[in-house]
Amino acid sequence: MISGEIMDKTDVKLLKLVQDGIPITHSPFKGFASELGISEQEVVDRLKNLQKAGKIRRFAASIGHRAIGIKANAMCVWNVPDEQIEKVGNIMAEFPEVTHCYERPRYPDWQYNLFTMVHSYNPEDCEKVAEKISEATGIKDYTLFFSEKEFKKTGVRL
Repeated sequence: MISGEIMDKTDVKLLKLVQDGIPITHSPFKGFASELGISEQEVVDRLKNLQKAGKIRRFAASIGHRAIGIKANAMCVWNVPDEQIEKVGNIMAEFPEVTHCYERPRYPDWQYNLFTMVHSYNPEDCEKVAEKISEATGIKDYTLFFSEKEFKKTGVRL
């Protein structure tokens, strides 16, 4: 069981087992418990402790957005004055349509330093979201890049 910052071998094995998904059954942790030789309650307790200790950031369902028709994915890149990056980034991150919001370094041939990801059913809706974000932040220098094909999508793996 996790104590402080140390994970034991069972914690690591548990994370490896759950990282590819939880079965949709009446007893979703039963198989993991059996494989680890612990009770279902201990599986749940360990997962809660790992989350409390910050080893698991979140424990949630992941929706295959393309499968439900959300096919427009826009990476919006923004040229934000450096002294406003924190304030503007927080405003952008509050938009429900924004799934990712990152500060990135500038380069001599690339002035954009804030990146947001927006998903919608069509490109026009992504453009409307970017316009709303621009109005809310006062940032007018931005560009959208739309995904054309998804090659791979997985979370971090142990």
